[in-house]
Amino acid sequence: MSKYFTYRSLDGLRDDIATRGVDVRLAGDVDPLLAPISIAGRDVGNRLAVHPMEGCDGTLDGRPGELTFRRWERFGAGGAKLIWGEATAVVPEARANPRQLLMSPDTAPDLKRLLHETRRAHRERFGRDGDLLVGLQLTHSGRWSYPDPLIPRHAPPLDAVKHIDPDAHLLDDAYLEQLEDRFADATVLVRDCGFDFVDVKQCHTYLLNELLASRTREGAYGGDFESRTRFIRNVLAKVRERVGDDLILASRVNVYDGPPFVANDENLGRPVAEADYPWGFGTDTNHPDTPDLDEPLRLIGLLRDHGVSMVNVTMGSPYFNPHVGRPFERPPVDGYWPEEHPLTGVQRHFDATAAVQHAHPDLTVVGTGYSWLRHYAANAAAASVADGRVSIMGLGRGALAYPDFAADLAEHGEMAPNKSCIGVSYCTALMRAKDNDLGQFPAGCVPRDPLYAKELKQTGLTANVGA
Repeated sequence: MSKYFTYRSLDGLRDDIATRGVDVRLAGDVDPLLAPISIAGRDVGNRLAVHPMEGCDGTLDGRPGELTFRRWERFGAGGAKLIWGEATAVVPEARANPRQLLMSPDTAPDLKRLLHETRRAHRERFGRDGDLLVGLQLTHSGRWSYPDPLIPRHAPPLDAVKHIDPDAHLLDDAYLEQLEDRFADATVLVRDCGFDFVDVKQCHTYLLNELLASRTREGAYGGDFESRTRFIRNVLAKVRERVGDDLILASRVNVYDGPPFVANDENLGRPVAEADYPWGFGTDTNHPDTPDLDEPLRLIGLLRDHGVSMVNVTMGSPYFNPHVGRPFERPPVDGYWPEEHPLTGVQRHFDATAAVQHAHPDLTVVGTGYSWLRHYAANAAAASVADGRVSIMGLGRGALAYPDFAADLAEHGEMAPNKSCIGVSYCTALMRAKDNDLGQFPAGCVPRDPLYAKELKQTGLTANVGA
C-alpha cells in the first residue's frame, strides 16, 4: 500500500503540492519533451534520457553479461534518445561490486557489442538511430570500492558508515596522478567502441565527488577549491588531448552531498550533524541539510571551459542519505524513514537543476529526481523544460521499471500507471545483497519484472522489504 503516493489524478497531485507549499509545476501535456535538441552539434530526437543505473550483472572480469545486454537492449527499444550508459570502472580495484563493468583493452570488444546491440534494438523499433545519443560513464568507486575501500581523505561521519579505521591509509598523490592517465586511456577505448559521449563521474560520494569535498586533504588534490578541482581539470585536459573532438564530454555531478543520516529508535532518519560539517560538497557547513550551490556552479563553469557540453545534475549518496538522491515510497532494507515528504526531495532536485541551467544556459542539463512522481513525472519535466529550468528529463530506477516510457509518451502522450516505478527500493535491496556465488545479485525492478522478483527471493531479504 502506498504511504505517500495516493493521487488518482494530475489535479489530485496539484492539490497536494499546493497544500504542502511545494514549488513543483505540472504541465497538462508532454509536448516539450518530444521536441528535438542539439547537443554539441548532434541532433537528438527528444528530451528524454535513461540515467546510468548499474545492473550489477556483468561477468567477474568486467564484461557485460546476459542481463546487461537485456537491459541495454530494452533501453535501446524504449524510445529515449539519450542513453547514459552505466558506471564502468577504469581500473579493476575501482569497481563498486564484483559484477560492475570494467573498461580495458580486454573488455572493450564486449562493450562495443553492447553498444551495437543497443543501437540495433532502437533501429528495429523506430527505423533509424541517427538521432540517438549513447554514452558511457567512467568511474572510480573510491571508499565504496569492493572489497577494499580506497579513500582520498578521512571524514569521520563517512568513515563511520563503512567502519573505516581512522588510521587507514589514504590514496597518495602519486596514485591519483597516474589515475588521471587511466581515465584518459579508458576514454580512448570509449571512443574506439563507437560511443557518442563519455561521462567522467563526479557524484554519489564516489572518488571524484569526494575529492571535490577534500578540504582537509593535504597535497596537490586537497585544500582550496583550485586544488580540489585539480583532478577533474587534469583528466579533462588529458582526455581532450587524446580524443580531440571525437567524443562529446559530459559529467554527472553531485551539486549537493548532504550529511549521513542515521535511524533513531523509531527508524526515522536524522542527520549526524546539524552544524560544523565541512565534509560535503555543495553543502552548507553550518546547516548541512541545506545545499550551498556556490562551488558546484563554479565547478560546472570550469567543466564547460574544459569542453564539457552536457551535465547531469544529481545529489546525495545511496549509501548514507538515499532519500536525498532518490525520494522513495519505501526505504531500502538498510535505510530509514525520512522526516520530509518525498515532494520536498523532488523540489530540492528541481531547484538545484534550475540553478545550474540558469547559470549556464549554453549547457545541456539533464535533470534527476522524477521517478517518485510515477506516471506524472513527464508532466513535471515538461513544465520544467518549457520554463527553461532543465534541458532533458532522465529516469534511472524509473527506466529499470519502465524502459519504454519514452515510446509511450510519443505514442500516447502519457506514461502508464501500471508500468511506472513505485519507489519501493527493491532494486536497491538487490544491489545491497552480495551473499551468493558471484558476490552480487543482479539489480532490476522487482514489482515490474518477474525475473528480478525471483532474484529477490534468493537474497533472503524478502521479509525485510515486504515482497
